[in-house]
This record gives sequence, structure tokens and C-alpha cells, in this order.
Amino acid sequence: MSQWSSERVKDWNNQIVVDFRAHGGKVSGQYERANLLLLTTIGRKSGEPRVTPLAYQADGDRLIVVASFMGSLQHPAWYLNLKAHPEVTVEVGNETFQAIASDTDPSERASLLEKWPMAKQHQTQTSREIPFVALRRIP
Repeated sequence: MSQWSSERVKDWNNQIVVDFRAHGGKVSGQYERANLLLLTTIGRKSGEPRVTPLAYQADGDRLIVVASFMGSLQHPAWYLNLKAHPEVTVEVGNETFQAIASDTDPSERASLLEKWPMAKQHQTQTSREIPFVALRRIP
């Protein structure tokens, strides 16, 4: 992540968000085949909404995302935001819904790392434990 300034990451994410919303949840380029969602958190310091595109995997009634931050030593801001404010907004395809975000059960960690090869690789690059987050729709 070191070659990416926070402004560059913000610009990259904004391009994906625009593409996602313009094409019903589909994006072009390197993420064309990825399962992407948009996660809106409330900034823990600013109180402002923050939108982050994330890869996800469906798991029963949950969507699972991973806070790998490319193996950075720090957690990504979106993760810190949802820890402060766990009620989030999720956009998948053309659907938008409210959800509660929480860390997955520690007993799931090994199997989740196997399902997420990139997260497994990122875990080798950092001393922090990379969290997996479950997003559960609010009825």
C-alpha cells in the first residue's frame, strides 16, 4: 500500500463507485469479474458518510468482506468506522439496504483465509490480524 497515497486511493475508489452506480453494480477493468459491493460507513471522526468499494463473498444470509488493506500495518479507515458505527449501508447490484457489520467468529478464520487467497497472502505481510467482517441485512 506504500506506493499509494491516501489521495490516490480516494481517487481510485471514487472511480469505481461512479462506474458501479452507472452500470447497476458492474464495473469495468481489472474488477470486471469481481463480486463488488459499496459499503457506506459513518466516519468515526467526521460523522460524514464514507463509501468504499469492496470485494465480497456471499455466505448464507451474510456478505463477507475482508479488511486486509493490502497487508498494511493499520486497519483500513472503513473498518475503524464500522467498529465505531456498526450500522452500515450496502449496495449490491441495483439493491441498497441497511446492515449490521460485525467481525466474524474467530472459529471461522481458517476457512475464510482458505476462501480468500489474497487475504491469506496479505496476512503474511503484516503483524496485525486481518479481520473478516460479516454484513447482515437489517429486516
